[in-house]
Amino acid sequence: MYALFDDAGKFHAGRVMSEAEASVQVELDSGKRVKVKSANVMLRFEKPAPAELMVQAQALAGEIDLDLAWEFAPDGDFGFAELAREYFEASAGPEKQAAALLRLFDAPHYFRRLGKGVFRKAPEEIVKAALLAIERKKQVAEQIAAWAEELVQGRCPAPVREQLYRILFKPDKNAPEYKAVVEATKRAQRAPLDLLTAAGAIESPYQFHWQRFLFEQFPKGCKFAAAGPALAAPPIKEELPTAAVQAFSIDDSATTEIDDALSVQGLGSGSVVFGIHISAPGLAIAPDSALDKVARERLSTVYMPGWKITMLPDEVVQAYTLAEGRDCPALSLYVTLDEATLDVRASETRIERVPIQANLRHDRLDGVVTEAALTGSAPADFPFAAELAFAFRLARELKRRREVLRGKPETFNRPDYNFRLEGHPVVPSGDPAAKLAGEPTGQERVSIGTRQRGAPLDLIVAEAMILANSTWGGWLAEHGVPGIYRSQASLAPGIKVRMGTKPAPHAGMGVAQYAWSTSPLRRYVDLANQWQIIACVRHGRTAALAAPFRPKDAALFSVISGFDAAYSAYNAFQQGIERFWTLRYVEQNALLELDAAVMKDGLVRAETLPLVFRLPGSESLPRGSRVRARVTGIDLLTLDLHATLAARLDVPAVAADDDGVEDETEPAGVLELAIALAEPATDPSGGAPAEDAAAPAEPA
Repeated sequence: MYALFDDAGKFHAGRVMSEAEASVQVELDSGKRVKVKSANVMLRFEKPAPAELMVQAQALAGEIDLDLAWEFAPDGDFGFAELAREYFEASAGPEKQAAALLRLFDAPHYFRRLGKGVFRKAPEEIVKAALLAIERKKQVAEQIAAWAEELVQGRCPAPVREQLYRILFKPDKNAPEYKAVVEATKRAQRAPLDLLTAAGAIESPYQFHWQRFLFEQFPKGCKFAAAGPALAAPPIKEELPTAAVQAFSIDDSATTEIDDALSVQGLGSGSVVFGIHISAPGLAIAPDSALDKVARERLSTVYMPGWKITMLPDEVVQAYTLAEGRDCPALSLYVTLDEATLDVRASETRIERVPIQANLRHDRLDGVVTEAALTGSAPADFPFAAELAFAFRLARELKRRREVLRGKPETFNRPDYNFRLEGHPVVPSGDPAAKLAGEPTGQERVSIGTRQRGAPLDLIVAEAMILANSTWGGWLAEHGVPGIYRSQASLAPGIKVRMGTKPAPHAGMGVAQYAWSTSPLRRYVDLANQWQIIACVRHGRTAALAAPFRPKDAALFSVISGFDAAYSAYNAFQQGIERFWTLRYVEQNALLELDAAVMKDGLVRAETLPLVFRLPGSESLPRGSRVRARVTGIDLLTLDLHATLAARLDVPAVAADDDGVEDETEPAGVLELAIALAEPATDPSGGAPAEDAAAPAEPA
């Protein structure tokens, strides 16, 4: 006696060795004996042999026409043997009965399984829908195979090209485009990026990095909606007094978002009033307005060589930027100082219109506004010479005092790097030609210049902004008004800067508290803090009841969370795309060798370029050793520079990093390497590295 039985949806046949009340012991052709529940025995038969039965049944099952079988099947519940007799013949033997069982079991879209070999016809509409789905699935499978073959042959199908960045960075693994790439990589035995590049899916390395960033951060595109009343710059309706100052800004020539300006009054009187004037979009842009929602969605301006994505529409920026020749709405901090000792006697915050006398430009004045000229050792033939001399003296003193609290001096051993692209002219804001020459293509010729960190003009702006941000941070706390603060518990390795709503010391800056407030045109945190400061000016001690954000306001924590994520992503992209242009510079200038300084674990930093790369052979060299690297290859997609050790130049007496602090992380990939270890980000539109301007205490 033989038995055909069901084992978890698989059918086997064998010889019955023994039988109990609820089970049967069956010996398979392999000699293995299994215990089978009696309920799982579908068919008992005398002949043919089990193996022969299964072969014949499978062959017959393939010949059963499911449409015809569905027509023959009874309307109620039925067993497979019953269908075999209806479909084949009344005397259908074990082979045909087994064939019916196998065919019924494998066609759930035609027959519903009720268990123990019992089935029921599916309704006609269900059968039609299932058949349609099967046909679609078949067509999709054929399409996937066709797309995969195209990719293997070096051609990229349009649907795959359109979904390229989703496939690579946020894949839907059920999507046919993704499956086609997976299938093609298996057939071609190539990495996906390699395969897609060879198939022409990636237009250029530059577009790859740019489009990936847009896909991840601006999936709806980075252009503002069509101009209209909702996104127009709202007027400032209140009458503002005009300040009795002649203010000047200090920025790079490409700056269009001029957030800050300075003024100096009372020189020679013994008591000097130092004014820090910040553009005041917060006077016009209301929380929860259309413009606020746009700014809050973007959270910051994104900077990159030759281009930028502004936080606010350009028309709005131009309405509030501190352009020369205008009386601009501003939030002003006036600090009264003893002219001799530079001790602070008083401070006052005002809302007013500030006459902007001039927009001074780093790149035009750095060569003449030198330390010697500002200290009287050389002629001072430049605008606002006396005011800049005082501001420089004050900046050095403020820096000295911060360093006392900081516990060690700040060092400026590495320069800031400026990238200029051919066809993207640098012109002053307000000039009709100020519009950039369209988005870069990646093919422009790039030049890389330097500006020494801590140069006089840099230092003046940095210390003025630190003074304003720390003073206003303390002022908010005095009024019981929450703000967004940046703090750092200590300078110990691994202690990072954090953002919160309560004032706390910032060890890296050397200040008691620090609240970003000086860049409201390009950082949302600063705009939010400006609203809070304006409430303090208008309402004094009752400001906590009138400020847009109240203590423990969930919206404020939401701003912090969103800003942290966006700002990190924007900085990572800026450093990655600057690395791209640095590698293009190496290519364009056919640099075959680079002098570099050893960092650690095989990483070196180029001496004249913002470039960190891995150099095999340098792993055992002391930190700070100078080496010469021979460039052997560049991959602009992965941002890799390949090099070999050409020569050792010298070994330092003391192996230490620029600031004596060890690097805390060793990035795993080359792009991550660029993000973690490349030069601090600089704002090509005049913004500042680190916290403000030249302040190096906290990496960007």
